[in-house]
Amino acid sequence: MEIKIVNHSDNPLPSYETAFSAGMDLRASLSQPVTLKPMERSLVGTGLFVELPPGFEAQVRPRSGMAIKHGVTVLNTPGTIDADYRGEVKVILVNLSDKDFTIHHGDRIAQMIVASHQRATLIPVLKLSDTSRGAGGFGHTGTK
Repeated sequence: MEIKIVNHSDNPLPSYETAFSAGMDLRASLSQPVTLKPMERSLVGTGLFVELPPGFEAQVRPRSGMAIKHGVTVLNTPGTIDADYRGEVKVILVNLSDKDFTIHHGDRIAQMIVASHQRATLIPVLKLSDTSRGAGGFGHTGTK
């Protein structure tokens, strides 16, 4: 699949870091570093603009290393970039740690996964079919 992309930053285009990576790393495009204080969030630009084909979305997800090492994650996970969006790809980062975290230009801040999707037609009914699970959710199967 080919995706049209405009890069207004001086960072390299997103790429897959390994042969079987699902996501491409997104890099911060900043004129100056941004420091997130504990529990602070910020919208960080990437300088990228994408044109996805109909039936596809790009999901913006956290990088696991940033989450475990620094407590920094993507706030609206996964963020969705729709096929008709033409604005800059931006990432909402939040610092969930108790220490300041500084983002520099070119830092890998998130990953982008391109996925297909279908549009659904909702059909109003009075009753849904029964299953063995029923309405059980939110830990109903226990922890062991």
